[in-house]
Amino acid sequence: MHVLSVKELVDSKNHAWMEVKDILNKGKNSYAIVAAEPEAAADTLYRLQVSTKSYLGTVAYETEGILFDHGWITLLGAGGTSIHGSLASWNGLRENTAVPALQGMLVVAYDAAGGFFALNTGRFGRDGHVYYFAPDTLEWESTELAYSGFLGWLAEGDLELFYQTFRWEGWQEEIRKLQPGQVFAYYPPLWSQEGGGETSRKAPVAVEEAWRSVAERWS
Repeated sequence: MHVLSVKELVDSKNHAWMEVKDILNKGKNSYAIVAAEPEAAADTLYRLQVSTKSYLGTVAYETEGILFDHGWITLLGAGGTSIHGSLASWNGLRENTAVPALQGMLVVAYDAAGGFFALNTGRFGRDGHVYYFAPDTLEWESTELAYSGFLGWLAEGDLELFYQTFRWEGWQEEIRKLQPGQVFAYYPPLWSQEGGGETSRKAPVAVEEAWRSVAERWS
């Protein structure tokens, strides 16, 4: 298989970044784009081998990542000081990463409840949809959206409804106290009968800790 260079992957004529920005600007949900450092951007795009004419490629090349809904959801890009991990490091595309990759899935985002979004690359057939690992069911659930549709849902979807049982009064203030790479652990956990956004105690933990339990369950 021919490995494309960064120069070949950066499609200046059909660059999708302006489309992505337009989707974000028209959406109702809050977001913050963290611009990528050029070296990290080029490295991530090269390891992904995805063109910038795709939404996935342009997010990888233009951003460290994008924070949605007051920082509740982290959409991965090239990673950096403000965004913990990258599309490359989360998916076994870079050497000496502490995060175990999951075969047939490409992790593209994680949330403050310890949930993960991953593009199906073969584990669940060939639908190419984004799946959500739900911390209240411990199962992968299809969003029935391709990456482009998933990006639109992050910008415009009813995130309050989606996360209704995971959140609690004043969660926005608690989110601001998290450091990059931290998510909430719930005690009792969300999958238990007693667990819930309003009823469980929350404590910050490293997102890798939350992911390892997922990877071990689904490896």
